[in-house]
Amino acid sequence: MRTDRKNNELRKIKFTKNFTKHAAGSVLVEFGDTKVITTASIEEGKPKWMDKNDPRGWLTAEYSLLPSSTNTRCQRERTKISGRTQEIQRLIGRSLRACFDLTKIPDLTITIDADVIQADGGTRTASICGGFIALKIAVEKLLEQGIIKENPIIEPIAAVSAGIIDNEVRLDLNYEEDSHARVDSNIVLTKSGKIIEFQTTAEGEPYEYQQMLNIFDTAKKGIDQIIEMYDMI
Repeated sequence: MRTDRKNNELRKIKFTKNFTKHAAGSVLVEFGDTKVITTASIEEGKPKWMDKNDPRGWLTAEYSLLPSSTNTRCQRERTKISGRTQEIQRLIGRSLRACFDLTKIPDLTITIDADVIQADGGTRTASICGGFIALKIAVEKLLEQGIIKENPIIEPIAAVSAGIIDNEVRLDLNYEEDSHARVDSNIVLTKSGKIIEFQTTAEGEPYEYQQMLNIFDTAKKGIDQIIEMYDMI
């Protein structure tokens, strides 16, 4: 059993809006001891690979661990990013695009940057939550400035980790728990409960169908709580 909180409880979560000065939207997101600076930057134009007649703009994401974010210094990925980094930033990007109407930002590109300044598990899910808030702030500025006419955000999204440790389903794992989890999950849902991502992997022996449902139900309750927090910041 956990000693610091119940198995179905989130860590202490805090969102600090407008954390940096120059980005169109910025948030410091904290899930326990995991801390991530997320920013939204807006540029005119869209990627060269998109057809010029495509009515959509684009939304993408980049993710990085700062060197001192972990207990041993990690190298900066200057020229070639690792497979893990690619996987995470693709997850962040497609999660945010799932709640966004790209046709309402024609000829614009929004980039979400997630820079982990302290890692203690759940950095990708914290990045998605902070990324959504940074995106929302940026969109509000575009609307205020008359650059876009309609809000492209379809509905809020949030993400959380979960796992099975000692045959118990636990929500929002820190690093110690994540490194010992028999089953590891990352879940991304919309406010209405639609599934964007449900990554669940057996790190040891296989898990049962009912355990999968328990993981999902536990994660959904946590995500509902996170989305409620958005209105209070």
